[in-house]
Amino acid sequence: MHTVNAMSYQNFDFEVDGQKALLEDIFPDFNEYDRIGVVVREAGGGTGASALLMSALTRFYDFFRPELGIEPGKQFIYPEFFIFHVGKQYMTHYWMDIWPPHKEVLVEDDPEQILEAINDRGITRLLVEDIDPVQPIFLRETLNSAKHRIVSALAYSPTGRVENSDVKITSCEAAEKCVLDSFKISKDLSKEVLEQLLERRHSLTTNRRVTETYRRIEVSEALYKLTKNIEPSPTTRSYFALLEMEEEIEV
Repeated sequence: MHTVNAMSYQNFDFEVDGQKALLEDIFPDFNEYDRIGVVVREAGGGTGASALLMSALTRFYDFFRPELGIEPGKQFIYPEFFIFHVGKQYMTHYWMDIWPPHKEVLVEDDPEQILEAINDRGITRLLVEDIDPVQPIFLRETLNSAKHRIVSALAYSPTGRVENSDVKITSCEAAEKCVLDSFKISKDLSKEVLEQLLERRHSLTTNRRVTETYRRIEVSEALYKLTKNIEPSPTTRSYFALLEMEEEIEV
């Protein structure tokens, strides 16, 4: 909760379709119960969505002011924001207020397993990397649960800029410091990768403020952008085997 006094919602600027906007124009009816999930597939990839995450957490804290604090009787709370690391954990997002550590979720590189993890955390706003959509294999129940619950979705890029964007968020110096501090404590980042990430962030910066772009997409499209992999994992194949056994028993 170290960001509470370091920045505020007013430190961020939003545009939708080239017009000045609010976070609620990007995530309609955003509220303190929303749960944001970002699917990450490469080292430092989630920082391409940092302006959205950091602005949303300041908006989240606004719902609890002036009761926030560490004193007895005060609200000591973190937003229910999650990073879904596909295949391996790519970095640590603690300084971006992704906390406690269980909100850094490691998941198999398989559409069904990724979506199960998203469902299990009750995600209502989903951010996915802007990759070519694939035809994933989902259990019907998993797919229907996601479509019933997820309210809105965005495509983002690890570079911070997507093609055909319709959303622009300009961050603040304090928020970018949190991003850079997250790099520093992520021990698995090699020196070469760290240098590339720092150069990438610098390219997004003007007057010490970072601007990232996004594209609003349908939830159904987002579910086809969870991964490039279309092969079911051993875990998912075991589900299908169980279904086949049940069908044989019923017959």
